[in-house]
Amino acid sequence: MLSEFRTFIAQGNVLDLAVGVIIGAAFGKITTSLVEDIINPILGLLLGGVDFSQLKVVLKEAVGTTPEVAIRYGNFLNTLIQFLIIAWVVFLIVKLANRARLSSSLAPKA
Repeated sequence: MLSEFRTFIAQGNVLDLAVGVIIGAAFGKITTSLVEDIINPILGLLLGGVDFSQLKVVLKEAVGTTPEVAIRYGNFLNTLIQFLIIAWVVFLIVKLANRARLSSSLAPKA
């Protein structure tokens, strides 16, 4: 069983997947920082000093130790912007990979 596991782990697809997950996690952190630390402050300034992370609709105020109940649509907007950036980058990577694959298949064979 151990040798089967070693063979499974050594396959190219598993290693490629592991690298993709690690790079994806790092890219997610970069995107989060880009949105929260650069894009949202600029948008907030343009919209009159709005802090997107604080945008919410309070459904029920906090009472004593009971926290408020709120729809935090500002956090949703942050996440939506992050998703759009990641989706755009993935689109560009796939487009570039398809172009590279197409050009390599059209290249004359030596």
